[in-house]
Amino acid sequence: MTLNYPPKPRPGDRVAVVSPSAGLAGLFPHVYELGLRRLREEFGLEPVEYPTTRATGADPRERARDLTAAFADPSVTAVLAVVGGDDLITVTPFLDDDVLRANPKPYFGYSDNTNVLNHLYRLGIVAYHGGSVLVHLGRSGRPHPLTFDSLRAALFTSDWYDLTPATEWGDEPLDWQDPATLADEPPMYPSEGWRWHGPARVVRGRTWGGCLEIVHWLMAVDRVPSAADLAGTVLVLETSNELPPAQEVFRMVRNMGERGLLAAVPAIVVGRPKAWDFARPCSVAERLAWAADQREAILSAIGPYADDPVVVFDVDLGHTDPQVVIPYGGEIRVDAVARRIAVRY
Repeated sequence: MTLNYPPKPRPGDRVAVVSPSAGLAGLFPHVYELGLRRLREEFGLEPVEYPTTRATGADPRERARDLTAAFADPSVTAVLAVVGGDDLITVTPFLDDDVLRANPKPYFGYSDNTNVLNHLYRLGIVAYHGGSVLVHLGRSGRPHPLTFDSLRAALFTSDWYDLTPATEWGDEPLDWQDPATLADEPPMYPSEGWRWHGPARVVRGRTWGGCLEIVHWLMAVDRVPSAADLAGTVLVLETSNELPPAQEVFRMVRNMGERGLLAAVPAIVVGRPKAWDFARPCSVAERLAWAADQREAILSAIGPYADDPVVVFDVDLGHTDPQVVIPYGGEIRVDAVARRIAVRY
């Protein structure tokens, strides 16, 4: 499959901010406005809103209309998702694919936005897994420098970019319902870096995957590429704030294997799993044990299906803080000899 990188925006450009998933901008305007201010001040971009950007409970057809309009607008040079959610799978069938193909633009989002990333992939358009107006641009305290450096490079450059293992991590955001918390830095903990498994070789290929739970939904409705199309692809996976237990992660990855999607994958890059939630507060030790259980589950699941791939765990690309941006359908180089990962934005 041939995928093309869309043209990049420049400082001063207009960029769409859309809510094709959850309309949380309207529920947490103080966080949203902070994100917009940083988009203007840190990146020099002018956000453009649409009728459903701040709307809660908008009809899937209306959200698809706004997303299509963002691609159609010639004055808009990139599209940024406000946040994720859980029902974008009902929106993508209403997108106008002819408009998207004729007006390719960089799309940034993760989590439930895997639906859009996969949709663009199937249209031959490289997109970007990462970035969120609420979560990352609106981060409490200061912007995380690793996140912003990656996002800036993904927005404005087209070169190779070396991912850097984070020296700290967090998965315990502050309460958006309290505007006073925007001044506070979220808790962060020392990182042990990436964890490598498999042969010492260098793999270069295109990426596909995203949020594991959404990939599993997409398999259920038959909207994923074929096993043949994914031959040689580097699989990128991460789990969401819904905190699927290790047994469920094992089953979802096993189902990918049963579908044949793991057979020709030479490398798998797995995001550091989020393990804390307001409904499930737990200690750092419990979170580290959760991550270890998930690593074991994934290795057990891929064993019977994949031909000795390089596997890298705890890459900061998902629901934890900081977050690096990964091109979706774009190029990645996973070097298990030098233990480096680079992506081409």
